[in-house]
Amino acid sequence: MKYLFDLHTHTIASGHAYSTLKENMEEAAAKGLLAYGFSDHSEAVPGSCKNIYFMNFKVIPRKYKGVLILRGVEANIMDFKGNLDVDENVLKRLDYVIASLHTICIEPGSLDENMNAYFGAMSNPYVKIIGHPDDGRYPIDHDALAKEAAKRGVVLELNNSSLNPMSARVGGRENAAKMLLAAKKYGTYVVCNTDSHYADYVGDFGNCDDLLNESAFPKELILNNSMEKLKLILNKDIEDL
Repeated sequence: MKYLFDLHTHTIASGHAYSTLKENMEEAAAKGLLAYGFSDHSEAVPGSCKNIYFMNFKVIPRKYKGVLILRGVEANIMDFKGNLDVDENVLKRLDYVIASLHTICIEPGSLDENMNAYFGAMSNPYVKIIGHPDDGRYPIDHDALAKEAAKRGVVLELNNSSLNPMSARVGGRENAAKMLLAAKKYGTYVVCNTDSHYADYVGDFGNCDDLLNESAFPKELILNNSMEKLKLILNKDIEDL
């Protein structure tokens, strides 16, 4: 499958990534992506950027070497009600919002607590993507997650980095396979992202591709093969799209 965009990527602003925004944009262009999104961690991750970082994105070009540049954030889910560490006045400025659980921000809870965290995040009108819901340290009900996501018009992420055997996440591949099975069952959209923390990995979907083929996942439920479907996860109309 041809992957047209990559929206979950990090720059040096995240504090534990190692490439600049310009380097990532160059890689996106070299890989032939039609759209590239950067989504640095919000402030609860130690060493990451404060909310003010997300307020001046107007200086970044919308197009770079033919690639549409999208401005996002990977927001941290901070409690079991799904509250985020990003102010609404910031969220409304962004093109898209990924909401994720990170152990450095919130200790894993019970299955019910973890599900409530995800459901609460989904109730935020700016959240259209649930990031890497595949970490076994946060037990979840994949069927319930996929069903609720489909109901709310939220997309689940298939995270290429989680499928790497060296990932710190527990049981990433096994849990991602369960997520795909549930998404297929409920007709839930999935977006593939690299979660790259180094420029060379931008647009590299090899792990995702392997699992999607192995799972015989329907292409019509994958967003990355259509710029039209990309609109489903944007919080604003992008004239250049």
